[in-house]
Amino acid sequence: MTRTVQYSEKYNDDAYEYRHVILPADIAKLCPKNRLLSEAEWRQIGVQQSRGWEHYALHKPEPHILLFRRLLGTDPVTGLPPTTSIKSGNGSLPQPLPAH
Repeated sequence: MTRTVQYSEKYNDDAYEYRHVILPADIAKLCPKNRLLSEAEWRQIGVQQSRGWEHYALHKPEPHILLFRRLLGTDPVTGLPPTTSIKSGNGSLPQPLPAH
């Protein structure tokens, strides 16, 4: 069994950059299964990545996999989104997906 946190390559759509993080079982069992983690929480359990990432969705069949996203162009040092953020067709930012 892998005892280290595993990180996917980054991938993106027109608005966001994404990645998923696979937690080892001993860490995953400490995480709440019914809500998203704050940045402070996912950093506290050992997830290490640049700033600006948000835990945006739960995938109930695989709760040990955390799904992250950040707006394209986010500064990885400050975590600040670009000054001209990408908007969806209705003029608002895309919304989080519901938990599966």
